[in-house]
Amino acid sequence: MPADYRIGRLNGRYVVSWWADGKRKRYRLDALTAKDAEREAIDIIRREVVAPPGSTIADLWEAYRAEKEGRRVSVAMMHEWKALGPHFGHLRPDQITTAVCRAYTASRKKTPVRGKTTGAHDGTIWTELGHLRSVLNWALGDKAPKIERPAKPAPKERYLTHAEIAKLLDAPAPLHIKTAIYLMLCTAARVGAALELTWDRVSFDREQVDLRTGIGGLKGRAVVPMNADLRAVLQSARAATVTDYVIEWAGQPVANIKTGFNAVVAAAGLANVSPHVLRHTAAVHMVEGGVPIPEVAQYLGHTNPDITFRVYGRFSPTHLRKAADLLNFSRLRSVAS
Repeated sequence: MPADYRIGRLNGRYVVSWWADGKRKRYRLDALTAKDAEREAIDIIRREVVAPPGSTIADLWEAYRAEKEGRRVSVAMMHEWKALGPHFGHLRPDQITTAVCRAYTASRKKTPVRGKTTGAHDGTIWTELGHLRSVLNWALGDKAPKIERPAKPAPKERYLTHAEIAKLLDAPAPLHIKTAIYLMLCTAARVGAALELTWDRVSFDREQVDLRTGIGGLKGRAVVPMNADLRAVLQSARAATVTDYVIEWAGQPVANIKTGFNAVVAAAGLANVSPHVLRHTAAVHMVEGGVPIPEVAQYLGHTNPDITFRVYGRFSPTHLRKAADLLNFSRLRSVAS
């Protein structure tokens, strides 16, 4: 949506106005209160500016991506459009049906992904169509068509044992990959948060790492303590870096560590380990160690501890223990006798 639209009053009525192609456009609103005027103005902007009649999905996708410029989602959507664009780009929103969505899912599953012999997984398709749904909801509100997606896959179970963690940390690694691994293990950060971390949010005095960026729309991020292991690695990285970013390579921020990370995983003799497995590993070991779920939730940046409990509660040594003990019926025989 245009950032410069204004809601004001003219002749006792609320109006919304904005500039387009060097001309000022203004609409009189039916609203009688400021809040109603804001809601009505957003609908008009969506209809007249964001999604005027004849807009294609390609138009709306690019408008949404431009609004998210500077955020990781904008980069992700640029790559996702390579798959979505040929299927949806030429269509108008009103032409999207359940059948069109199902055809896309079927095509993605059947067409081999670059470098592989198999098609895209349900999780990838679920994310791609989820971004399409976000674009349409942003542009059309409650008039957006329904986007059918495959079922969201269950969370991956993979996490590293203590022995596997030792192997990973002992494997030879360049400093930027080593720093990223320690960051993700010690702070439970997502890879995106680790790569976006800047030195102004690392406090050796307070022994804290602030994973937040101040940009809205990101998954939850937290301020977490810096333990001794992480402090040592960060001090080495600080002495070697020349940019504002904690993780850098050849004097430049790092956009992706996939190649380097996979090389270290292979050198450690491990398999099926992605950067996100390290966040999952950190959470599992905290819960297994008896850290209360609300505290783990804060560490992970979850705003709702119920989410943390649903995913990680079963790793607690006391999880359902009382219930299991009550079902130990052999004790009843000794009581009865």
